[in-house]
Amino acid sequence: MPGAGTDKTRNWVAEPAPVVILVESQLGENIGAAARAMANFGLSQLRLVKPQQGWPNDRARVMASGADRILEQAELFDTLADAIADCNYVVAATARSHDQAKPVIGADEAARLAAPRIAAGERVALVFGRERNGLENDEVGLADAILTLPVNPAFASLNLAQAIVIAGYEWYKLQIGGALPFATPDKSPPAPKEQLIAFFNDLENELERIEYFRPHEKRGTMTVNMRNIFTRMQPTQQDIRTLHGIVMALVEGRKGPARGGLLDGPEAEMLRNLLAQHGKADIVRSDSPVRGLARLLRRNPTDAERALWTAVTSDRRFATLGFKRQTPIGPHVADMVSFPLRLVVDVTPDSEDAKASEARRQKLAWMRERDYRIVEVRAHDIARDVGAVVDTILAAAEAG
Repeated sequence: MPGAGTDKTRNWVAEPAPVVILVESQLGENIGAAARAMANFGLSQLRLVKPQQGWPNDRARVMASGADRILEQAELFDTLADAIADCNYVVAATARSHDQAKPVIGADEAARLAAPRIAAGERVALVFGRERNGLENDEVGLADAILTLPVNPAFASLNLAQAIVIAGYEWYKLQIGGALPFATPDKSPPAPKEQLIAFFNDLENELERIEYFRPHEKRGTMTVNMRNIFTRMQPTQQDIRTLHGIVMALVEGRKGPARGGLLDGPEAEMLRNLLAQHGKADIVRSDSPVRGLARLLRRNPTDAERALWTAVTSDRRFATLGFKRQTPIGPHVADMVSFPLRLVVDVTPDSEDAKASEARRQKLAWMRERDYRIVEVRAHDIARDVGAVVDTILAAAEAG
């Protein structure tokens, strides 16, 4: 649709509706704005009683923003009595009571009263007064009912166009039964449970790979909460396909095999060897904090580290011991550490060259000098019997 809601490709339809009468309007701009409001809600007949800036008025045309047809067909009158002479039912819009014994109605009731009269061929008029002081008593006296609105009593005066918008809105809403002009297109059916469950499984598998579910004993609760987030959305099939694509893009990353910065077991082992050969502190920039390196190592665990950490977090005996994985201690990064116990667990790879072994020795010596106790475990021991390794760590923790 061209423009901001104005469709000039459609024919102008003028259905029977109330006549709008403006009495002695002071500004042409207000007449134009009133015409625009009328056009919004299907009011096409405008009558003007002695407009103060004369008629026609160029400023009114500018403010009408395309509602020129209403201005061109507007009728001029010298008095309100002349303007309503052919009307059967007249409603005067005012913010004051005028102390007259007339029915006082709101905009919705005015629309309900006008509709059957107009359908029967009668002419109904809505009369609006001057910008400064509204309608005079004698002008209100010509009306059958008073239209007023529930507004702030300390600031009850409305601009002409604002008042017409409210009255016109109630009229047009009644005519179309309150139907909105458009709705959200239903381009994809709701996702079946089978598709949802498959998405959940893939998402949880990837989160498991990066050890998101910590502590392990809360995995069930975390999974339920996460699934509830998506089920509350009532996603469509396309929604789930999009979400699944996002997850896969994050996992695989821009470089494909790098899988978004996550390495598999052998690649993580190669990363450890590279860091050991060159010295972990030399791998990062001299001005970079060591915690950045810790995040890299935590994000890329070796198979042995992953197996050990899963076993430790699954063992309730460790729940209160405060162990953390790949955490900085000064310039070094510990594979596992409990600061309350000052206990470090160091996982030694199955193969390590002399330079890497010396770097490891220096790291552990630095920690021992600062009263950290060290439990050294080998990767092949974890693979052979991770339970025994866990018991060894627990015994060291209890001995402290």
